[in-house]
Amino acid sequence: MAEQRVVIGFDSSTQSTKALAVDLDTGAVLGQGRAPHTVSTGTGRESDPEQWWRALGEASAATGWADRAAAVSIGGQQHGLVTLDASGAPVRPALLWNDVRSAPQAAALQAAVGASELAHRTGSVPTAAFTAPKWAWLRANEPAAAERVAAVRLPHDFLTERLTGEAVTDRGDASGTGWWGPDGYDKDVLDRIGLDPALLPQVLAPGTRAGAVRPGTALRAGTPVATGTGDNMAAALGLGLLPGQPVLSLGTSGTVYAVGRTRPADPTGTVAGFADALGGWLPLACTLNCTLAVDRFAVLLGRGREEVEDGGTAVVLPYLDGERTPDLPGASGLVHGLRHDTTPGHLLQAAYDGAAHALLAALDGVLSAGGADPEGGEPLLLIGGGARGRAWQRTVLRLSGRAVQVPEAQELVALGAAAQAAALLTGEPADAVARRWRTAHGPVLEPVAKDEEALARITDTLRRAGALQGAPAEDR
Repeated sequence: MAEQRVVIGFDSSTQSTKALAVDLDTGAVLGQGRAPHTVSTGTGRESDPEQWWRALGEASAATGWADRAAAVSIGGQQHGLVTLDASGAPVRPALLWNDVRSAPQAAALQAAVGASELAHRTGSVPTAAFTAPKWAWLRANEPAAAERVAAVRLPHDFLTERLTGEAVTDRGDASGTGWWGPDGYDKDVLDRIGLDPALLPQVLAPGTRAGAVRPGTALRAGTPVATGTGDNMAAALGLGLLPGQPVLSLGTSGTVYAVGRTRPADPTGTVAGFADALGGWLPLACTLNCTLAVDRFAVLLGRGREEVEDGGTAVVLPYLDGERTPDLPGASGLVHGLRHDTTPGHLLQAAYDGAAHALLAALDGVLSAGGADPEGGEPLLLIGGGARGRAWQRTVLRLSGRAVQVPEAQELVALGAAAQAAALLTGEPADAVARRWRTAHGPVLEPVAKDEEALARITDTLRRAGALQGAPAEDR
């Protein structure tokens, strides 16, 4: 009887590290582990990379397969700025994707280079979420710390390097920095933000082995390690996405994306022109405020997260941490249109609507940017922590007008990383591994008529609230 081969995929996210031990042949999940992270509160969002490293060890050990895995790979939260000194220790806590203090630096970079030029060269118009403005913020606000930096990494790069000793990354995660394009690192952008390219990792080709596990970890020394990638790219792999299949992910942030046949370059900045973890593209729109923001409204209203009511005229813009789509880093939450008959259930449903609106409004642009037909009949794949919530499902059905498919597989970022690890051993593309594992299989919810009235109400409120949210008010 052939020996069972098992791979481990990791998801180092904002809130925790998750590990899945997966049977290479069947895709069956044989063991799981999870270890929490701590994130700062207040004006910034920071996290100690050392705790990610400890969490990775704890999560891998909890799977029960750490000493027997045939290969491993790491998916990690995008955009985070990890700064290391000459010994490889963090100079300071990492600046996370949802730290919007670098909004002035993002605006300065856009003004200096031009939005269209940045989109052409790097695929995206960097917002405060991107890594390039974060480095510019560090140089401006903590110059002594910046001077001590001997290496700049993304979260998944940091963990891969700790595991293997190799300073490497992949094209998918690199494409979320704002300083990488199809021709490699953009020297002009790096010069403008004062970052020496010698501090950056090597970008490996898709499917390349990053190295092998070093002694002294919970994993078996010598185990092959795949390149890994950013969390959205890993989730796309985990679903085995084909071009044109749209995905809406409901997590701490909300994202909508699709694998593209053509390279995106949206000068408005709504669609980020990311690379995928293979040889294609992953046009994506992202909001900062998704499940956590809606849950916060539920707490404020004294309701359970499923205790929504249909009807009502209220609009909620749940921008509790500023916002990325629309690009309003200084925004706050807004409630508009209250009446005597407005109920807590109406307000909670309005919070769901406000969180979903921007993503669904960007969906056609995401599909078009990648060369897909926005009118295509593919169901919208609904994933992430909110995907199994009935209120989220009903909201997405009502505001999208599309059929919605909810994959049965969970922890898709870790599954995508596991597919990368498996591909090292089988020679298959990682997305083909996931399709063989049938990770996207799940029930399809039939479409309902699009709620044009609610969409128009939210759009009109956004337009008129510009001055309150940090953008110029528009004339009626």
